[in-house]
Order: sequence, then C-alpha cells, then structure tokens
Amino acid sequence: MQTPLIETVNLKKYFNTPKGLLHAVDDVNIKINEGETLGVVGESGCGKSTLGRTMMRLIDATEGQILYKGENILNYNKKQMKQIHTSMQMIFQDPFTSLNPRLSVGDIIAEPMKVVRNVKGKEAIRQKVQELMDMCGLPDRYYNIYPHELDGGRRQRVGLARALALDPRFIVCDEPVSALDVSIQAQIINLLMDLQDKEGLAYMFITHDLCVVRHISNYIAVMYLGQVVEYAARNELFTHQYHPYTKALLSAIPTTDLSRRGRERQLLQGEVGNPVNPKPGCRFASRCQYASEACQEPQELREVSAGHFVRCHLIK
Repeated sequence: MQTPLIETVNLKKYFNTPKGLLHAVDDVNIKINEGETLGVVGESGCGKSTLGRTMMRLIDATEGQILYKGENILNYNKKQMKQIHTSMQMIFQDPFTSLNPRLSVGDIIAEPMKVVRNVKGKEAIRQKVQELMDMCGLPDRYYNIYPHELDGGRRQRVGLARALALDPRFIVCDEPVSALDVSIQAQIINLLMDLQDKEGLAYMFITHDLCVVRHISNYIAVMYLGQVVEYAARNELFTHQYHPYTKALLSAIPTTDLSRRGRERQLLQGEVGNPVNPKPGCRFASRCQYASEACQEPQELREVSAGHFVRCHLIK
C-alpha cells in the first residue's frame, strides 16, 4: 500500500473569540499521495484556506497530527520547519497582494533560493530563475519588471514560479485561479497539471469552482463549517453523492447538456450554523430537509463504500 506523501490525523484549529472557540478546522483526516491532487470544496468560511495554512504550519494547529512522509511535523522546531518548507510550498489566492511590489519578477522568484541557499552564486541563481520563468510561460523580458506591470494571469505564473523555486514535492493551491478570467484559468490549470505530470508533484487544490475541481482532482473532500462531510475519488463523488450538502453543491453546477435541463435543483434553506462553540450534532442540520432528532448526536465520518466516506447518520 502506498504511503501518503502528506496526511492529517484528527487535525484541529480553533481560534479564541470573545464569544468562545471558533472551530475553523475540526477533526480533519485526509491523505495525499505523490503525483495526486486532492480538491477541497465548500462555501466561503467553511475552513478550506485555514486547513491549507495549518498544514503548511503558517498557523499553528490546536490538536492532531500532520504527517509528512510519516513524520509528524507539528513536533518540528523552527530550523526543521525551514528545511521542510523547501518541500512544501503554497500558491495564494490573490496574485497581486502575495507578491512584493518592491521586487522585480526575477528577484521575487530568486528570493526563496537566497533565503534557503539551495542555489549559490548570482549567475547560478539567475539561470535557475530563467529556467523557472520558461517553465511557467514567462518570457525573459519580464525578468526586470514589477508585479504592477503584469496582468493577473502573469502574476499568478510568477507566484507559481516562486513556489517551484525550492523544488517542492507538495503545493497548497489556495484558489489560485478564482481571480482570473476563464481563458487564463484554463492556462494556469493546464500548467499545473503539466508540471504535476513532469515532476510528480502533489497538490491540495482549494476552490469554489466544482468544474475546476472535477478537471484537476484525483480525490475530493467536501467541507462544511470546519468538518469534512464527504470524501471520495473524483469520479465516485460525481457519480454517487450521499451527503445532502454535497448533493446541493453538485446540483448547482451549470450544464450545457440540453437533456438535463429538467434536472432537480436542490436549494438550501435555513440559516448557516455558528462555528463558535458548535453543538455536538450535525452542523448541517439547520439547513437539511432530512434533519431529525438523531442529527443532534455526534456524527462520524464513516466509510459507506470502498474509499467513500460520509458524515451523516442517514447513510448506512
């Protein structure tokens, strides 16, 4: 059995607020193998980005484990994490604010190499930067220009080149195409997939766009108020959805298939639950048409078929 490149075990991240503990990430268990992509979907505020940042240890976890090649990196000190971050990188959602406006494109891409010193010598660094720019579709003439002179797609390519500067094995892609035009989105996604095929990279791809996640992912985790409510292989999830929230999400995907014009749309009613000091039961119950008294009991993520996990007592 293949050992996951990165895995979380009962991972939790809570934030202190004046009204109590905000459960941003609650008991999340996911696995990502080398050369594979895990898509993470859900509404705004469900904890997708917090999960990615916690896995990168940009923010500290409250409880649980993050296993990278079998080692729990939550036990690592600052020096050890500096080494691990050469293998784990992140592409941020906003391609403008994530880049230093005072640095040129060449300096932005070179900065990680100068900090870690994995490439030594000005000429060697410049050559490596030019290789990365070429790999990411950035012409040499952009080397000395600044982020404000680029459009969104090219800025995101700079962010990708910077993430690749340390030859990582795992990249968290936090909605890397949500701020881009559709045609530019396709270019960035195809570039990510080509790099994955070439380098064997593992991605965690965070997005709202279910069409994008279907195209790029091997596995998909559906999050709701800090919890994974359904987890399965891509084709399995799009063929068989069990959780009412997943069904509602997928029913909202636009289609050009005229034969499916009459398909049933599942509109969610009710109020979104409060992630601050949540009750033990199902967090989706206030919006679920099938809610009952049993939903007030704690819900576990259970395997209902081979590799398909659901957090709902209705599914046997």
